[in-house]
Amino acid sequence: MSESRTYDVITLGAGAAGLFFAAEAGRRGKRVVVIDHAKKIGEKIRISGGGRCNFTNIHTKPENFLSQNPKFAISALRGFTPQDFIGRVEKAGIAWHEKKLGQLFCDDSAQQIIDMLVDDCRAQGVVIRMETAVEKVSRDGEIYHVSTDAGTFTAPALVVATGGKSIPKIGATGLGYQLAEQFGLDIIEPRPALVPLTFSGDVLEMTKGLAGVSVEARVSADPETQFGKRKAKRRTEFSEGFLFTHRGLSGPSILQISSYWREGGSVTVNLSPEKSVYDALRQRRAAGGKVEVHTALGEVLPKRLATSLAASEGWRGNLADWSDAKIDALAQRVHGWAVKPAGSEGYRTAEVTLGGVDTNGLNSRTMEANSVPGLYFIGEVVDVTGWLGGYNFQWAWASGFAAAQAV
Repeated sequence: MSESRTYDVITLGAGAAGLFFAAEAGRRGKRVVVIDHAKKIGEKIRISGGGRCNFTNIHTKPENFLSQNPKFAISALRGFTPQDFIGRVEKAGIAWHEKKLGQLFCDDSAQQIIDMLVDDCRAQGVVIRMETAVEKVSRDGEIYHVSTDAGTFTAPALVVATGGKSIPKIGATGLGYQLAEQFGLDIIEPRPALVPLTFSGDVLEMTKGLAGVSVEARVSADPETQFGKRKAKRRTEFSEGFLFTHRGLSGPSILQISSYWREGGSVTVNLSPEKSVYDALRQRRAAGGKVEVHTALGEVLPKRLATSLAASEGWRGNLADWSDAKIDALAQRVHGWAVKPAGSEGYRTAEVTLGGVDTNGLNSRTMEANSVPGLYFIGEVVDVTGWLGGYNFQWAWASGFAAAQAV
């Protein structure tokens, strides 16, 4: 038998943004229900950070986010900072550590963050309905009606925290985008982000042969990279781990640049950002150049990588026979290895979704739709996408907090 429930707020999505919002709204005395079709609560939190949840980044600033409107996130990020969330974590007795680049992780398990959010919701009287599929959403006057396979829920406020399309195996769908369009909001085309890049032809054969080889690299994208209708004002680059795989390239530096790369464009990799290949090879030649070029290069790069590059580029002979000009040309190639991806691994492995609900239709202080009173969008479903390293979780907390103060 179907049931009817009336609340102050209906929240769609029991992920990071939805749970945090619900607890905050409950703290302000609102009667909140959270509805999610998935079986497990906070599954994306659980698998994040290698199971330890990279729950924020202490260096968070608006420049760490991509959006058609780069200024949109400023208000929310100022309203709830990484330090604010750290305070919640410490109050819950969760031990944490900084791994690198301001990235904060649980010492133990990501489940601790889920438990903290769920406990906070329950303490505020929030009702969480898992395995509840949304069938229809409508608005009658000032009231929203959410019809599900467990009955109809009504409230004067509807918060959409359904996330993006990334990692569909844990339940990701495009419901949030469908609801935005239903109520007349525009969508910035969603696409996989923070995702490994794939290749074809000779480059793919090379990456297959080097699968498992990793280096610290500096990776950049074409400055002509398009963000919808906007062009990047400067070259974007990241210096982090870089990994060869059976499908192409991965590692933190590649995941970062994938958010900026577009089909048809290339990425440029500095395979030795901290050490000059030119200087190293000239010094090796002076010390005794009767050594194969690939062997000498293997003293700067991983041996498998040096051998593969030498074979593909035709770098042969003794280093002693190489002129400064030839060494310089080789060094420039190593420091500026340009490759054109065929694509990405897609939503299957993407950590987040780029694009989403157009921020031009939302109030940056409250996350409420400008043209539809009582309708809010928070978290990944919005066209605000953070870098790798805890930034997207911080956006979930910040946008959820902003909406909770206004609902």
